Amino acid sequence: MGLAFDCLELAPGRATRPVDPGQPLGLDAAPDGELIVLQPGPHLIDGAGLLPVVRVLAGLGLALCTLPGVRAVCWGPAGTCMAPDYYQRIVAGWLAGGAFPALGLTMLNRTAGGVMESRGLAFLTGQELRFEPGPDVSAQHAGQIAVRLIHLLAEHGPVLAAQDLAGPVGELLHAAPEGAVLRVWM
Repeated sequence: MGLAFDCLELAPGRATRPVDPGQPLGLDAAPDGELIVLQPGPHLIDGAGLLPVVRVLAGLGLALCTLPGVRAVCWGPAGTCMAPDYYQRIVAGWLAGGAFPALGLTMLNRTAGGVMESRGLAFLTGQELRFEPGPDVSAQHAGQIAVRLIHLLAEHGPVLAAQDLAGPVGELLHAAPEGAVLRVWM
């Protein structure tokens, strides 16, 4: 695709570990072992979060998943650690025209108050999501709305001015940027 990426940490004994791999996805826990790091080359580093670059990087990760002995795929901006089959399923679907893999290339955390906060979305848009569901919205439905919002933001970019958005079943959502956070409420 004409883009160059660096593959680091291949020498034995030089592997780095993520500081906080986050919630493992499709795994009981983050596995131990040697890591390799795939990152955009120096000429791409300023555009590392641009969707075309992320698509190619994610596709390279798909190819690496086919190597023998791969036990996990970590996505640094979201701090996620995914089972190879999980990563292959969500990324292949996205690259084939499906929804952005919000639970993998980003992560959602739910606060004690029920607020859904993204991790890693700012890598793509410059904004993290803070979704405040209404009191009568179930945790499952709140998660579905937040995933839909992440897909919209990843595909269309940041929200720069207050506006109304539609949820997955037509819910009216209000969005307002507040610095590096996009606050969305019902």
